[in-house]
Amino acid sequence: MVETVLRARGPYSLRLTARTTHWQAKLPGGRWAAAHQLHDGRVVIRSSCEHAVEDARFMLALDDDTSEFPRLYARDPLIGPAVQHLRGMRTRRKATVTHAVIRGVSGQLIQASRALRIERAIIRACGEDPPSRVALAGLSPARIAACGLAGGRAATLTRLARTIALDELRADERPLERLGRERGVGPWTVGVVALQGLGRYDVGLVDDLALVKLLASLRRRWPEPGETAELLAPYGEWQGLASVFLLQGFKRGLVRGASTDRARLVRSTASRAA
Repeated sequence: MVETVLRARGPYSLRLTARTTHWQAKLPGGRWAAAHQLHDGRVVIRSSCEHAVEDARFMLALDDDTSEFPRLYARDPLIGPAVQHLRGMRTRRKATVTHAVIRGVSGQLIQASRALRIERAIIRACGEDPPSRVALAGLSPARIAACGLAGGRAATLTRLARTIALDELRADERPLERLGRERGVGPWTVGVVALQGLGRYDVGLVDDLALVKLLASLRRRWPEPGETAELLAPYGEWQGLASVFLLQGFKRGLVRGASTDRARLVRSTASRAA
């Protein structure tokens, strides 16, 4: 076992980033890693090997200095309260790009809890945790659909695994352009892969269902597809991280003028009008 104690670059909270005080993960090749944060802010990583330490550093975003983000947006009228209350939060990442792709395809415009059930079922069907591209490519669209995913999306997932070297996209010069050209891959899927698979902050979660609800609450009407891009555009190269703060801020009542109750009312009104 290897134990490493390090300090993240910039403000960092393991509890907010990993949604737990004691994080642990299975890694490719049977490796593993676990982490907790000391009172002085340092993070202790215990792992099966040095390679697993590097995996953990990526998954926990420990080497990303996000100090500029709160400097720019702590007083932002929309996300400022969330930035102030959730200081040190970053993005949880997946051990493989393939896992991020599974999440990005299975979670398109459905409730997060249902999407997570489908994602876990697909991973069990792969027989590997975390899933590799080879394992996913071995599943037929029918087998993936049996996990609860709609037929068209199941076909998309199989095609992506069989035609793109997903777990090599981190080394690709233009990975998101390559992924975005694929049929059945929308901006939300690209955003998920950018954030959770590639570790990028410049691509937002356009059309995330929770962001759609947030925008509906703010504008008192149900948004058109793609309209949430307007919500994220002001944050430029930080659109991905802004998405995370907006989602958590909305969930915790930290976005001024927005509430989940108002979003439900707007959706109900829109459904009756239709």
